Amino acid sequence: MFQKKLNNVKSINKLFTSHRQVSILLGGIILLIWVEAALAQSSSFTRIDQVKQELQVGLDTFWVIFAGCLVFFMNAGFAMLESGFCRQKNVVNILAKNLIVFTLATIAFWSVGFGIMFGDGTPFLGLNGFFLSGIDNSPATGENYQGVFKALANVGIPLKAKFFFQLMFAGTAATIVSGAVAERIKFLGFFLFSLVLVGFCYPITGHWIWGGGWLQRLEFYDFAGSTVVHSVGGWAALVGAVILGPRIGKYEGGKSFALPGHNLTLSTLGCFILWLGWFGFNAGSTLKADAGVISHILLTTNMAAAVGGLAATITTWVYFGKPDLSVIINGILGGLVGITASCRFVSTGGAALVGLIAGVLIVFAVDLFDKLQIDDPAGAISVHLVGGIWGTLAVALLAVGPNSELYTIGPAQGLFLGGGLDGIKQLFIQLLGIASVSLFTVLISWGVWSLIEVTIGLRVPPEAELKGLDISEHGLQAYTGFMLKSDVSPMVAGIISKLNKKHKSM
Repeated sequence: MFQKKLNNVKSINKLFTSHRQVSILLGGIILLIWVEAALAQSSSFTRIDQVKQELQVGLDTFWVIFAGCLVFFMNAGFAMLESGFCRQKNVVNILAKNLIVFTLATIAFWSVGFGIMFGDGTPFLGLNGFFLSGIDNSPATGENYQGVFKALANVGIPLKAKFFFQLMFAGTAATIVSGAVAERIKFLGFFLFSLVLVGFCYPITGHWIWGGGWLQRLEFYDFAGSTVVHSVGGWAALVGAVILGPRIGKYEGGKSFALPGHNLTLSTLGCFILWLGWFGFNAGSTLKADAGVISHILLTTNMAAAVGGLAATITTWVYFGKPDLSVIINGILGGLVGITASCRFVSTGGAALVGLIAGVLIVFAVDLFDKLQIDDPAGAISVHLVGGIWGTLAVALLAVGPNSELYTIGPAQGLFLGGGLDGIKQLFIQLLGIASVSLFTVLISWGVWSLIEVTIGLRVPPEAELKGLDISEHGLQAYTGFMLKSDVSPMVAGIISKLNKKHKSM
């Protein structure tokens, strides 16, 4: 009996042991299934995050490339604007300069300019990344940074997309010069100056402001380039115009004689193209597809252009008695240049005020330079230099201030909006940036223009200028088969007659 009970107990123990093993096995299986499911879910979330990140980078890259293409199309706008403002005997020369300048900008900026502007280096210039060498890693700070373009490392798009967009800006700076020195400069002289400007002068000051340089560290703000692009181009143009001197017949006996452009239709078309391209110029500077910011910048850019054009129209109407189309065009462009620095930081009303003041300034700037006998056929100095200086100052006067609905990090609240001491400090920083960039650009430009003058010569001979640069420099005519009009200035006619008599007597 006892043995039978013992056997029963053993049987029960075996049963419990068997059940326990099965329970452990089932529990293990359940645990494995749960872990696998958890890992799968985690992997799924990770994959979703990766896809979202890839989509965002793709969208940002598409936007920047599209905006860059709009900026590239501005070259056509400059070509139309300048050729229309100049006489028909110089149209081929204007078009050739606007074409060649972008080819030169591409080579100069790729080889040295981009590295100087955005490469890691000193507070004064970059020393890495020439010929677009090196990698561009994110984030911009930390011990794991391995790239050579630290100033651009917080931008998620590929390095080549960043270069493409910045190249468009570099080309614009050189194109600005073309209009101010038109109708009397040697093609080779402009060719050489453009290489130096894009390869060295523009990138150095650009490094100060956008490349992590000393002005950026002081919190100087220029969102899309009123100083970086337009003032630099404007100063280089001013120095070139002064050294070249005015066109023959422009100023005689203390008087200014009009040398009207041959086709204001082309100039108006150029204005519309530039207006369109400016949407990419300013809004593309976000370097990311941020819908709210882009929309705001598009609106402020357009508002400044519209008010600038209207202000110039009314001002020239009152001041000169007629609404001059060329001044209206430059008023619109002046508004666009003016808003370029602050388009991210001002309200729509602030943008209207920027355009209003820019439009008025352009009218009086054109008149002032004419009285100083600084000959600028396209009004480029007034638009880009004067408009650029005003636009940079406007940041300190009209910015809405950080921690607002527009931006959280940026310039202090403007003085016109009650910025107080912070606004005064911002104004001094903006003034310091303007002064330092101006001084550097003037010195470098003067040196380069002068060096070209004493080596190969800067200006074409008087006979070539009177004949027209199309024939003398290129051996072509823009309007073959059409009768060429003579210069309308009686002084020019007299000079031509004297030159002809001189040649006959020789």
